[in-house]
Amino acid sequence: MKETETTPTIVIVDDEEIVVTSLQTFLDLETPYRTVTFTSPKVALEHIRNHDVDLVVSDYLMPEMDGITFLSQVRSLKPDVPRIILTGYADKENAIKAINQVGLFQYIEKPWDNEDLRVIVRNGLEKMQLLKKLQLKINEITQAHEELQTLNQEIVKAFA
Repeated sequence: MKETETTPTIVIVDDEEIVVTSLQTFLDLETPYRTVTFTSPKVALEHIRNHDVDLVVSDYLMPEMDGITFLSQVRSLKPDVPRIILTGYADKENAIKAINQVGLFQYIEKPWDNEDLRVIVRNGLEKMQLLKKLQLKINEITQAHEELQTLNQEIVKAFA
């Protein structure tokens, strides 16, 4: 397997190049995760549409598209991917709106604390891994149930 197939991928979107560079540098140096950054939410959506991602971090205020709209579209494309909004505006009303509209995993204020960010990202990725494991188990149970139904039908036919 390639490293990118096993290493969780984090998408970071912020219209400020310094923010995406800072986040990417920190995560690349201090975590085992792969980061992909964008200054355009529209370009990021295209990437998310065509690639596997495990977590998305987005700025709240961007000129091309606000973070809530962006994360809402991410939710439509990849409903299980944890979504984190990053903002310089500590606005509780918008935090509640984001949580309700996009099923936000976390709301982080700028400037962020690197250790808090690391923990939030790790927890979001753990959530994603647990959801994947749960889906695999559901698939296994569904397949076993279907096999049992088929076997049951064959037994009924044999004795009918």
